[in-house]
Amino acid sequence: MDTHEYINGDITIIWQPKKCIHSTVCVRMLPKVYNPKERPWIKAGNATVQELKNQIDQCPSGALSYKSNTEK
Repeated sequence: MDTHEYINGDITIIWQPKKCIHSTVCVRMLPKVYNPKERPWIKAGNATVQELKNQIDQCPSGALSYKSNTEK
């Protein structure tokens, strides 16, 4: 499956566009990070790691997920 990764220091956001149902939960929760009119549309550096995790956990389709860059 086609995936895109966006890195913010300790976390990598993984976006799977084919899973996305365009519910706009991400845009409404963190508009400073998610802007579909810009490229790249995800600016992971515009929020804290905890803010990103909290938002991604609310993604209804599972199109957004994350992985830690600090765990071995």
